[in-house]
Amino acid sequence: MTTILGILNITEDSFSDGAKYLDPVAAIAHGLALVTDGADVLDLGAASSNPESKGVPPQVEIGRLTPVVAALNGVALSIDSYSLPVQRWALAQGVAYINDIHGFADASLYPELAGSAAKLIVMHAVQEQGVATRVDIAPEAIMGRIERFFETRLSALERAGIARARMIIDPGMGFFLGTDPRTSFTVLGNLAQLKARFGLPILVSVSRKSFLRRLTGRDVQSSGAVSLAAELFAIRQGADYIRTHAPGALRDALLLDKALKESD
Repeated sequence: MTTILGILNITEDSFSDGAKYLDPVAAIAHGLALVTDGADVLDLGAASSNPESKGVPPQVEIGRLTPVVAALNGVALSIDSYSLPVQRWALAQGVAYINDIHGFADASLYPELAGSAAKLIVMHAVQEQGVATRVDIAPEAIMGRIERFFETRLSALERAGIARARMIIDPGMGFFLGTDPRTSFTVLGNLAQLKARFGLPILVSVSRKSFLRRLTGRDVQSSGAVSLAAELFAIRQGADYIRTHAPGALRDALLLDKALKESD
């Protein structure tokens, strides 16, 4: 069964919807709409990580998140942040997931992670810290890099007493894998290899990504069809979680797929 994470950007410079939901009232309304459309979880990010984004102090992230998290009580929430103060704040709120684009690089947080019940989305990125940057990684090199990253990081988390059953792996997509679109396509085509290697649920986030837009020549707002196609392909390759701007379209496609299978 696929778990759908609806993307809720509470930012001023997200590549897809910057400033659109910066106001708490707009953010809360959009979050509820995403749940109505089919999101099982809301992934809240208060600091963008695209290459053009500005830095956001932790207190600003927390300030943006606080009213939205409070209003969405009862909804399964994920906090998308690599900032330690923000992650600590999120753990104190009892959120269901913490989503870190650097895969929990700072071991000082591990005792608190071990003492929590939150599931951890352990993401790989070719950038070791900060936001995504434009680096060139050859497609033939990427799978080795990803596997080495997860071997090291998952072992470190387990040694700290964090149950493996709480971990979800995300190989990264788009600029998190480099500037060459072929690198993202290579990873999409090898998701089954990752699942077999680590035996953990996989999250994929391709929604509106630049590598898909470059392929099709579409802009951000008209890239829904190619995003959905890539999400369905990822599910066929073994992805368990899909992080998307359009949970309604994905839910409908999955309902159709289920109906067709049951009609055989």
